[in-house]
Amino acid sequence: MLNNYHTHSTYCDGKAELEDFVIEAIKKGLSQIGFSGHSPLPFDNNFSIKRDKYKSYCDEVRRLKDKYSSDIKVLLGLEMDYIPGISDDFSELIKEGQLDYHIGSIHLINRNKGNDLWMIDGSRVETYDEGLEKVFSRNIKEGVRAFYHQTNEMIISQKPSIIGHINKIEMNNKGRYFQSDEKWYLDLVNETLDLVKESGCICEINTRGIYKGRYPDFYPSKDILKMMKTRNIPVVAASDAHKPEEIDLLLEDVYEYLEIIEYGNICREIF
Repeated sequence: MLNNYHTHSTYCDGKAELEDFVIEAIKKGLSQIGFSGHSPLPFDNNFSIKRDKYKSYCDEVRRLKDKYSSDIKVLLGLEMDYIPGISDDFSELIKEGQLDYHIGSIHLINRNKGNDLWMIDGSRVETYDEGLEKVFSRNIKEGVRAFYHQTNEMIISQKPSIIGHINKIEMNNKGRYFQSDEKWYLDLVNETLDLVKESGCICEINTRGIYKGRYPDFYPSKDILKMMKTRNIPVVAASDAHKPEEIDLLLEDVYEYLEIIEYGNICREIF
């Protein structure tokens, strides 16, 4: 049984209409599909749902819920960016949209709750490098600490249903500024995993880095998954689909690996 709860349509930075994803999910035999458009943010950008389109997004997902209820369970969610001092409290958009779930993610790191943001995501490595230089004067340890501390603050204050791509900071690093087995880095990861365990949040295992050729492993990596196994943290596979054909990419690979390492808390279906 496969499901995907991390899906982006043309309401944000996806490449197809909501209904196209539902049709493809049915064709591929999924029993549930969750839409997780990037939450509205109070500044101009090219990736999140526009504030004046949020109601339309929610209404359209609910329409598809009803239309395809006999074929698949459609769920209304958001991938919510947590940017201290800038983003809205998650509860406001959750209540307004009457969401089924939400994914908490960090794409933009806010240093000391100021206005300078480090974008760690995207296909351009240069954006990562330029932001590290501008915001953290190229101090990678300070930047990475800020990423994990912002993640920790999100877990504590916003209590997301699902934690998104928890080690995304590694993607555009590409082994240049730090190595993922360095003690200072593992200390930060362990601190965050302890909070995830305490919170009861589900942690997604995101496959997009692999099939897009941007990262050689899942998010979180297999090494981090082994650390999560000892804490019995619940996990669910997610493809982070931006096109209908990506709706199930490598999800089976995730569950096969989890079986190999005898992971004990797998959530194939969470609703």
